[in-house]
Amino acid sequence: MFLFAFLLLMNSDGPTAPVGPMRQPQVAVSNGQVGMTYGGPGAIYFAASPDQGRSFGAPVKVADTAVLALGRHRGPRLAITDSAYVITAVAGAAKDTGPHAHGLPADGNLLAWRSTDKGKTWSYTGPVNDEPGSAREGLHAMAAGPNGKVFAVWLDLRTKGTKLYGSQSSDGGKTWSKNVLVYESPGGTICQCCHPSTHIDAQGNIWVMWRNALDGSRDLYVAKSTDGVHFEAAAKQGEATWKLDACPMDGGGFYVENGKVTSSWRRESDVFLSEPGKPERRIAAGKDSSIAKGRKGAYVAWTRGTSGVELLTPGSSQPRVLSPDGSFVNLTSLPDGSVLAAWETPRGVESKRLD
Repeated sequence: MFLFAFLLLMNSDGPTAPVGPMRQPQVAVSNGQVGMTYGGPGAIYFAASPDQGRSFGAPVKVADTAVLALGRHRGPRLAITDSAYVITAVAGAAKDTGPHAHGLPADGNLLAWRSTDKGKTWSYTGPVNDEPGSAREGLHAMAAGPNGKVFAVWLDLRTKGTKLYGSQSSDGGKTWSKNVLVYESPGGTICQCCHPSTHIDAQGNIWVMWRNALDGSRDLYVAKSTDGVHFEAAAKQGEATWKLDACPMDGGGFYVENGKVTSSWRRESDVFLSEPGKPERRIAAGKDSSIAKGRKGAYVAWTRGTSGVELLTPGSSQPRVLSPDGSFVNLTSLPDGSVLAAWETPRGVESKRLD
């Protein structure tokens, strides 16, 4: 198991070492490369794995940030393309002071950095959102696909009501397209503080999942686009609905296989699994779920109660404990059919291969 906790020693001529516990890890795998990003006190970090997630090297500081959106599924995201590694994060210059500020930047923008030497050095490429301050809720997702394609999606506040906006890059994160409206709820807003997810399949199709606010319900929806500009009608995940006049701050996850969506998400106090052609399945009590495809099927992990990460593996009827005090687990698939898990603890970030 890999752990970044407090001070890690590094070469004197290398990047500054983290000086506090790291949080909100996100892992990415592509082209045989495995990397992880996470946030710390006032900075964004990256670590590469030389051995397919069995261990990680010393952290590299990507950037200092005055106010970094971090916690509750916020934090940096990583994508790996043929030509570059890309990290995005919502940051700003000043803290919000409103009643629901939660330490977020009042002027939050979705910013991007790029590395062409496999994460050793990073350069800032600019904001992704083209309306200043519109990404200040701090919740976003990013994915890489074939031919250097990258897509980012975020909760956007440029107009009244929370909407889902996106932008794509065709050059490995060097430049970004004009922002597009991915989804606008006929109810006036989508769920205001649940993180979205995104995926680009082998054919280059872009898929996005988010929690909607529609007719008093807070359910998960998925939409597909072939060009990153026009999105098909959104499809609800699961069969029942969650009537809730509040935001649960929990967005779930999904993967796509042969054009079919498999997703995990929370409804009320339980985690569910939705697979193509099967009834929805309640897995366990929990929240903050993540999902990835392994060689034998879906791996699902989540937070139980206030802390502790549980895991359900393919073919198992009962979950097992992955971490007794972890939370905000993130899963991703490895090329050999294994799955890599990373999560935060009071000590820092931990990870484990699930073979």
